[in-house]
Amino acid sequence: MSSNSPVSYPFPWAPEPDIPADWRTMREGPLLAITLPSGDPALLVTRYKDVRRLFADERLSRNTARYPASRISANNDLFGDPEIDNDPPRYLIERSVVMRAFSARRLEALRPVVRQITAELLDAMEAAGDQAELMEAFAFPLPILVICHMLGVPPQDRAKFRALIDGYLSVSALPDDEVERCRIQYWEYLSELIAAKKADPGDDLISELITISAEDPERLTDYQLQHWVKTLLIAGYVTTASQIGTGMAVLLHRPAVADELKADLDLVPSAVEELLRYQIMGTSLGSLRYALDDIDLLDGTVIPKGSTVLLSVESNMDEEVFKDAGTLDIRRQDNHHMTFGAGIHFCAGAALARMELQEATDGLLRRFPGLRLSIPGAELVRPVGGFLAGYAEIPVSW
Repeated sequence: MSSNSPVSYPFPWAPEPDIPADWRTMREGPLLAITLPSGDPALLVTRYKDVRRLFADERLSRNTARYPASRISANNDLFGDPEIDNDPPRYLIERSVVMRAFSARRLEALRPVVRQITAELLDAMEAAGDQAELMEAFAFPLPILVICHMLGVPPQDRAKFRALIDGYLSVSALPDDEVERCRIQYWEYLSELIAAKKADPGDDLISELITISAEDPERLTDYQLQHWVKTLLIAGYVTTASQIGTGMAVLLHRPAVADELKADLDLVPSAVEELLRYQIMGTSLGSLRYALDDIDLLDGTVIPKGSTVLLSVESNMDEEVFKDAGTLDIRRQDNHHMTFGAGIHFCAGAALARMELQEATDGLLRRFPGLRLSIPGAELVRPVGGFLAGYAEIPVSW
């Protein structure tokens, strides 16, 4: 193991849109002893090849609520649910049901909707003048409008939905009773929404999940259906919103790179992948695992049985895999980053997120070729106490 003295995790973020200096400590070895926001210990797997292999290792259980695993924070277990089996074989059965509804056909039909919503948000920004706060004007509204359209969330519920998710994902930003209130009300809202779709199905993902589940011998229970809808809603909203905003801040903080992309928008797909690899808005907290047995890493280092383990998205900075990993290279090819996970735990919504990120990036730079940060990148303010560490506000002008 690389260090006998645990370091606090998530790592402190640099003031400017850049990689945290503490990421350098990961080069010391394949395992880093860390302390989670709860004060509990864990091990961070730092090498890309180990991380990719361990995503498929069934000795690492995602059922952290069923085992004495460390908690993410003292008052919010976030992803732990003793009633949900996140390991094979049950997990694979449930995932296959969900992926049947999350089809390529449905996603491709959604692209014109994403493009239209993007255009409408850009119209509103342009009509308001020559400056905007990017998170509220664009980055948050786009994915929430898209995922609500996709899942059939009524327009009048979208503001409430966003507030409940933000509360649910609080690590330390809100008091305990407020986090619990949001958690309960979010679950109740989803129960009511699913019941409404059962009574009056529509052309939306929840209705299709209900139909598929009813026809499938390995159908989802109501509780499992509700859990998957909850997961899709969160993943489809807050992570994508944070990546849209933070990715643009990272890009605009580097004017020469931004100008290179503006001059050739055909580079948008590779630029989006590089911004995902370089991403400095997320952490590895969502990859929490519990070791059911001793597990050997590729160099012979052992993860001890009973350890709480995080599979590091920071392995995107592994120099053995990514040449000049600390450099943002929008022309980088074969960019197999770990931002969406890997194997059986590859993010179910990755294709949707990529589509939105590509449309958002292309739309912003095409509409506003003079787009720039209104303040120095080092002065951008990060949110406090949330699950993600993007930016609370990103003022831009054009």
